[in-house]
Amino acid sequence: MKILVTGGAGYIGSHTLIELYKAGHEAVVIDNLCNSSSESLRRVGLITGAKIPFFKVDIRDSKGLDGVFDTHPDFDCCIHFAGLKAVGESVSKPLEYYENNINGTLVLLDSMRRHGVKNIIFSSSATVYGNPAVIPITEKCPKGECTNPYGQTKSMLEQVLTDLQKSDPEWNVVLLRYFNPIGAHESGMIGENPNGIPNNLMPYITQVAVGKRKELGVFGKDYDTPDGTGVRDYIHVVDLARGHVCALKAITGKCGLAIYNLGTGHGYSVLDIVNTFQRVNGVTVPYSIKPRRPGDIATCYSDPAKAYRELGWKAQFGIEEMCRDSWNWQKKNPNGFEGE
Repeated sequence: MKILVTGGAGYIGSHTLIELYKAGHEAVVIDNLCNSSSESLRRVGLITGAKIPFFKVDIRDSKGLDGVFDTHPDFDCCIHFAGLKAVGESVSKPLEYYENNINGTLVLLDSMRRHGVKNIIFSSSATVYGNPAVIPITEKCPKGECTNPYGQTKSMLEQVLTDLQKSDPEWNVVLLRYFNPIGAHESGMIGENPNGIPNNLMPYITQVAVGKRKELGVFGKDYDTPDGTGVRDYIHVVDLARGHVCALKAITGKCGLAIYNLGTGHGYSVLDIVNTFQRVNGVTVPYSIKPRRPGDIATCYSDPAKAYRELGWKAQFGIEEMCRDSWNWQKKNPNGFEGE
């Protein structure tokens, strides 16, 4: 299949490109590079041996998108990653998040419709479950109240795509609800490369380990969990990337609307991750306990059985591989892609 990958230069997008090419697919990337680097695409090319067509286009740019579709009139599907994604920043900049994520996706969908491309795999998030009604979380778990604008954009766009598919059954829509992606490609050539202060746990751990930051802040140690710190479902980014390749089976099967959790089904606490990282990599990660953050919940992990049952997808990597590969990326690239 020929796939349009929006946000393909980003963390999850770049890893997905590798898995798409390994599976025999072809990809074209659009990205405005506002929170990613074209260096990641160069390295994906080295890993895959493929020259991946790239357009520096913002998904809010209707004319720019039309140019891509006119140049490549034979797309089979779009995998839509492009969007702003920092939870904390979304709280301080809600208008920017709604304008970019919501408006950008509407412009993209309109362009896809006008060019007859009616298959989309959407990068969603477990944040749409809010404070989940059941643990482990199945796809039947009702969506909850999102605690930040970033999560709201994912929830709202799920509704937009659901309504679109209902209005026109020619559309096939797959909503992939990610849990907590960490890790990096085993080569250490690509990985998570956050701008500024990391918003997620693992890049903060690796930056402390490499000496860029003094210590890790662990937010809350009084949750109702085994060690008092928050429990999450961490998934290796390569497993997540392979989930997108498997989701193409739903598209070819004319799924209509399909929703899948992508997680391991296991919950690990913040200190589980810290301690495993230190043990596996032989490095020290100083940390201190901080007050809870508003909106954080105690426990969140998935039941990924539906993805295995319907797509044949199951996470292959464990917490040790996630920690090993994250450190391999960081120590080889202490300044991320900016080191080039």
